[in-house]
Amino acid sequence: MSREHAVERAIAALRTGRAVTIEGDEPLSFVSIETATSEALKTLDPKAKAQLLLSGRRAAALSLANERDAADPAEPVLLARESWLDGKAALTLADPAQDFARAPIGPLHPLPIDTADSAKAALALTRAAGLLPAAWVVQANDGAVAIALDQLTNENLRPEVTLLSRARLPLEDMPDTQIFAFRGSDDGQEHVALLVGAFGGKPPLVRLHSECLTGDVFGSLKCDCGPQLKEALRLIGESGGGVLLYLRQEGRGIGLANKLRAYALQDRGLDTVDANLRLGFSDDEREYAHAAAILRQLGIDEVRLLTNNPNKVAALEAEGIRVAERVAHHMPANPHNADYLDVKRSKSGHLA
Repeated sequence: MSREHAVERAIAALRTGRAVTIEGDEPLSFVSIETATSEALKTLDPKAKAQLLLSGRRAAALSLANERDAADPAEPVLLARESWLDGKAALTLADPAQDFARAPIGPLHPLPIDTADSAKAALALTRAAGLLPAAWVVQANDGAVAIALDQLTNENLRPEVTLLSRARLPLEDMPDTQIFAFRGSDDGQEHVALLVGAFGGKPPLVRLHSECLTGDVFGSLKCDCGPQLKEALRLIGESGGGVLLYLRQEGRGIGLANKLRAYALQDRGLDTVDANLRLGFSDDEREYAHAAAILRQLGIDEVRLLTNNPNKVAALEAEGIRVAERVAHHMPANPHNADYLDVKRSKSGHLA
């Protein structure tokens, strides 16, 4: 089985509460604590011996950073199974939105990890599935979806995209526009490209827009995503043509449910970056290999990029798409997102 299909199957298994086994020199079987039902856990772990795997960042938030094998936020942490540590308690530990409401819980005892590379890969897969980076480590079983460790760590392999469909899409006050739907070969996510007007062989104006349900659809004032989307389309139309890629990377790549968890933490005083870190993610989990693959399928290898984020420029160029020009894309602040915009500049490196 190809790497892409193996990753897609593993992600689908985790989302539906099934076990995944990472094969190789460090075999590891695990299941997401979010999606594994109590019935599934009884089958996978009949003696209630499964240990809990957390991200290092989450372990640090639980004050385990001074414990053995739990001092590096980049490394996964394995916790011993305790009599009180059932599915509900594990989810309470993994979900930081409950940190401010639950009573003290413990004791917690970190253990040495003999399968460090596989443990990192396991948490990477849960993140890719849009789940909290936390898992039960269970015994291997015949029903688990198998994936080789080298299929997850070979950096030379990049996701590709398949064109699924295309159609005309009339838009108000816009040149002729076509919409294309692509599917990622690794995780099965469907991304959209809007091809606006005609750019006559010149590098087109391109916007990489990450999906934001709350901002794009409901008009949330907590971010600037909705206004950025509308303004990007206007600017592309005014320039005579270009491309807007609508990428399925909700919440800087952490998924909708986790973004709402981050919102709850922001209500408690954390900023966007610190909220993502407390959840066990990096401050920005997005990648742009899919975007580059879509542009290549559209016959585009050089762009004028509409962004304030230098990471997007670097990511596209690393994937072989030349950025001829960065075009600034600023939106006015409002009382609800002024701090958010400040954090994007001060902590995430966005340009003023």
